[in-house]
Amino acid sequence: MLEDEFGREVSGVRVSLTDRCNFDCVYCHNEGLGDTRGPMDPQDDELSTDTVVRFLEVAREYGVEAVKFTGGEPMLRDDLEEIVRRAPDDMAVSMTTNGTFLPGRAEALVDAGLERVNVSQDALDADAFAELTQSGAYERVLEGVEAALDAGLAPVKLNMVVFEPTAGYVPGMVDHVAANDGLQLQLIEYMPELAGHPEWAIDIQRVHDWLEDRADHVETREMHDRKRYFVSSDAETAEAAQTAATDGGVRAGDGLGMVEIVDPVGNAEFCANCHRVRLAHDGYLKGCLNRNDDLVAIGETKAAMRDAFEKTVAERVPYYGEYLVEDDEGGWTMNEAYLDSKGDRTPYEYADE
Repeated sequence: MLEDEFGREVSGVRVSLTDRCNFDCVYCHNEGLGDTRGPMDPQDDELSTDTVVRFLEVAREYGVEAVKFTGGEPMLRDDLEEIVRRAPDDMAVSMTTNGTFLPGRAEALVDAGLERVNVSQDALDADAFAELTQSGAYERVLEGVEAALDAGLAPVKLNMVVFEPTAGYVPGMVDHVAANDGLQLQLIEYMPELAGHPEWAIDIQRVHDWLEDRADHVETREMHDRKRYFVSSDAETAEAAQTAATDGGVRAGDGLGMVEIVDPVGNAEFCANCHRVRLAHDGYLKGCLNRNDDLVAIGETKAAMRDAFEKTVAERVPYYGEYLVEDDEGGWTMNEAYLDSKGDRTPYEYADE
């Protein structure tokens, strides 16, 4: 397994199969729907089926243990099942989706080897959902979640971006996962550096504090030092959770929901524990989600992909703590020493040998 100069092993990859999406979420940094007529062949600017599979085989050579397929909306690719099926047998495969295409495809994806799924759901009210996503697909998303559960993908993790327009919906979403076995909730801190609108950002610590009071039990994951909040649906379950905590056996399900917060903004510890690189839909590797000045083209051959992967890992640095450094006022500013050492950065192209 390769590691960068900060000792961070790269154990996972995120692969964006397309930047097309049938939603137009107000917080999304892509800003563009593209051709969304339904699942179709890879478009001209998207990685082919064979190229994606070839890259996964190379990543596995370097000890990468897991891949998460993302987009845009990855299910707009009609070769998704084939890609999942052809992924290395010992590589864990998951996906993030808006859920609208899960009905009718979830079972086939599980048969192909999909193990976990995250479904984006920012509200429990159809009108609020439509306003946030610019779509009328609320009922279809709910059907998608049920299809995933029926196909054996429990627990289904619901992704909710937390910012001013959604902050008021957090308690309802927490109650929702507490009352529905098979669901978990991932609250994702809004990142204005990617999407703009800094006025939409909220103090994520307020959400942590609220959950600390709401939860019946709190655990801390070693990776990212991330907390897990276990919440009950009723007093009887809460009492059972306290007993289980004493015995060291708390788990989600049976009326006990699990909530996590992903809070990368200004979080040097989060970046110091990042173990993923990202492959964009157009064939460029990124060492950091937040950057577009570290792009390396993977090419078409395995030899080129190996070179690209090694270069990307060797040059990746923590976004907070190295690419950005903390100033005297507690804010974050560009690390001029790092920028000067790199000079003018342009996407690195590998010849298709």
